[in-house]
Amino acid sequence: MPAQSLAPTVLLTRPAAQSASFAQSLQARVGGLRVVVSPLMATVFHTLTLPKEPLQGVILTSQTGAEAAGSLRTQLPDLAYCVGDRTAQVAREAGFRVQSAQGDAEALLALILREKPQALIHLRGREARGDLAQRLSAAGVFTQERVVYAQDAQPLSDEAVAVLSGKAPVLVPLFSPRSAEILGTAWQGLATHAPLVVVAISQAVAEAAAFCPTKPVLSARPDAPSMLDAVLAQLHAP
Repeated sequence: MPAQSLAPTVLLTRPAAQSASFAQSLQARVGGLRVVVSPLMATVFHTLTLPKEPLQGVILTSQTGAEAAGSLRTQLPDLAYCVGDRTAQVAREAGFRVQSAQGDAEALLALILREKPQALIHLRGREARGDLAQRLSAAGVFTQERVVYAQDAQPLSDEAVAVLSGKAPVLVPLFSPRSAEILGTAWQGLATHAPLVVVAISQAVAEAAAFCPTKPVLSARPDAPSMLDAVLAQLHAP
């Protein structure tokens, strides 16, 4: 981040537990860093009926989806195809045998198509991108899907509004297009704006963050460690 007369604030918008973990990693590397946590979404889990047909595996494209799958562990097959390593870790802790695509939805699609299982189920959030089940089924891997959770938009906290309206620079790592869209709506409603830098986990997130006055910084890889590295690089930039 370019030198400023005022120290930057990092604004974290993920759910509280995930933001707390990210904040701890940041503050262990940067002494005296101010971090403000203001979750933009609240998770609401859904009850659902699973298919009666035999399944070979479950597809998990988020940590929250993996948590939902854990609550259904005895009703699901052992194998879980996971979008990334953090999702895979949560699924593994729930008792699944996991395969991680270590990337994004496209990498996950490629992984599954290489193995060609016969019957899968995608447990996803209400808002999802990529039409994964439809694309897999069209390619010969019959895939059903179930919405297992929703993430309802939440307003920014008073503290978050204050830093985004202030004069000190604000650095915001964004992990999903939906969080970028929610933040963009809130940003446009502010009377004044702080200098803002967005770090995006993917190109889709960067595109959803078009409200940012400066071009979003793109993480080298779509995972939390790379996001941490990107945020630290901005904080240490001359």
